[in-house]
Amino acid sequence: MVDGFADSGRAATEPEKGMSAGAQAIAAVVAVGGLALALWALGGTLRQGPAESGPAKCGAAHRTKPSKGVTGAQLCTALNRPDLPALLGIPDEYAQTADGNESTITSADGSKTSTPEANVDLKTYSLKLSVSDDDVPVADMAAFLGATAQRRTVLGHPAVLYSDRTIALSFNLGGGKASTGPGGIARSLLVARDAEDGGGFYEVSLWRQDFATPDDTALFRVAEKVLPTVPGWRTG
Repeated sequence: MVDGFADSGRAATEPEKGMSAGAQAIAAVVAVGGLALALWALGGTLRQGPAESGPAKCGAAHRTKPSKGVTGAQLCTALNRPDLPALLGIPDEYAQTADGNESTITSADGSKTSTPEANVDLKTYSLKLSVSDDDVPVADMAAFLGATAQRRTVLGHPAVLYSDRTIALSFNLGGGKASTGPGGIARSLLVARDAEDGGGFYEVSLWRQDFATPDDTALFRVAEKVLPTVPGWRTG
C-alpha cells in the first residue's frame, strides 16, 4: 500500500470555454498523504447522464477472486449502501457508478500485497474505501503523515484524519498532450483495524467533483456507518 499506486474513484469539472462537450475530460489524481495511493478516473464529461435503471449497483462484473481477507466486492457492498446520499448530506442524489477491485502492490523486497478497494461516485462526491493488512499501526502513520494529521477516535478505534491536494489531469479526447494543474482537497480517515492498534487499517476517502473542500462531518458519518458492515470489523 505504501509502495505502489492503485486506480480508483472519479472527480470532474467543466470543459474549458470554447471546447465542445466531450472534447475534453478532466480527472483528479490524488497522492493521498504520502501513502502512494492514487484516486483516478475520467470526469463527468464522459458521462451520458443518469442510468435509466437507477442507482448503480455492485454487480457481478465488478467482483474479484477472494483474497486472504475482505474482497473489493465486499467493500463495494459496504460502501454503496442505500442511505449513502443521506449520510453525505445530498439525499436527492444517488450512486452513478460503484465498483470494487483488488490491486496488487509490489514492495521493494519483491513481496506482493493485495489491496482490496471500492469506489462510489455521486454527482457531488466521490468516495473510496480500502483495507491495509500490513503490520503498520495507525499511530505510526500519524507520525508519517506529518503535523497536519489529526489524531481521532472512530467507534473506539484509533484514527487519523488528514488531507491532500489533488492534481487535475486535463486531456483532449481528440488527441494532443495531457496537462496538469491544481485540483481540490481529498479528506481521508485511517482507522485502525482493532482497538489496540495492532497493525493494519481501513481508509475512507472523500472528495468533491467540483474540487471544493469536502465536509468532514459527512466523512465521519460515512465511516461510522460503513466500517461496522465490513467483514472482519472488530468492535472497539
